[in-house]
Amino acid sequence: MEHSEHINELAAALAKAQGEITGALKDSANPFFKSKYADLAACWDACRKPLSENGLAIIQSPEVNAEGLTLTTLLTHSTGQWIKNIFRILPKDDTPQGVGSALTYARRYALTALVGIAQVDDDGNAASGRQNGAYSEPHKPQGDMGKSVPTDLARATALAMMSIIDAPAREGDHDEKLKAMDALDYHDKVLNTDQELYVAAADQLTASKRNAWKGLIALARKAEKESVRKF
Repeated sequence: MEHSEHINELAAALAKAQGEITGALKDSANPFFKSKYADLAACWDACRKPLSENGLAIIQSPEVNAEGLTLTTLLTHSTGQWIKNIFRILPKDDTPQGVGSALTYARRYALTALVGIAQVDDDGNAASGRQNGAYSEPHKPQGDMGKSVPTDLARATALAMMSIIDAPAREGDHDEKLKAMDALDYHDKVLNTDQELYVAAADQLTASKRNAWKGLIALARKAEKESVRKF
């Protein structure tokens, strides 16, 4: 973090603003996990007015430099005092969609860290290894999750999931464990490596297909645990 020579007035203004800043509303849903998260708009809604009323402003600017793609977030005060942080961005792929998604993610985290917004954000579940759970609320994708994924890619992924869901029962596989393991393999190798894609594909499925997919994953997890206990 860097800052101007003096930040006394900025700090005083920020202290007043933080007394008014509320937690970011968890109004965005992740359909395959028991979670909601605060998207970028919700984070801004939580702080825009308190910052403005206390002479504070946020400037966020992406830049390509020797370190690659970075995001500079500058908190400025009407006196000219300032604090800034630099967030290095590592997009999953070098496409406009991939860069845009990573930039939105970086903007959200840099903003909340710099002004002190509390948020509940579980959109990193795949990276942390959290397992699937039945999502208890209606599927209403909101916020920025999945919106950067091209529609044709989301549809192709959804069709791949449906081909597993609708596959006929194999001989001797009366409890669909083999189908469930196929679903788990696709889940771990494709979906869980790109949650943006996971959410976008989910939006292409009907509620019954989503429930069927989650049922297969749950069955596969159960079969894995039973196999481990045998040994």
